[in-house]
Amino acid sequence: MSTRADHGHELIPRPRLTPDALRAALAVVDPARLEEMQATKDEAFAKAVEWRSPSPVLSWVLIWARDIEIARRPDLSARHARAKAGLEHRDPAVAREALRELSAVLDEALTCWAAEGDSGPGRPPCRFVAGAS
Repeated sequence: MSTRADHGHELIPRPRLTPDALRAALAVVDPARLEEMQATKDEAFAKAVEWRSPSPVLSWVLIWARDIEIARRPDLSARHARAKAGLEHRDPAVAREALRELSAVLDEALTCWAAEGDSGPGRPPCRFVAGAS
């Protein structure tokens, strides 16, 4: 697992990008989703065999890395929950802003992985800067 990043409190360190590390992290931050994780993993591996491509497995890893990044960081988790709650607001402007914020949260969660690849000893922690692209 990687070192602590500069974006505030984290429930656990960022896990490595391996199925076992992601599963162990999910067991801590959102254990209710373990069954879902296993089901989507099974689907991804079946598609990888069928398609003769590792792409479905890589997608699975990145989706779960993103979701775990959100769950392990209370700041992102709170923003994620607020944004999702506003998606079906009666005021279209509020719903649009919620969609924009949800997109920003998802992008931020993936930015750490895109910047670092597989985090590990000797690699710098994610240093997301709001508004940076």
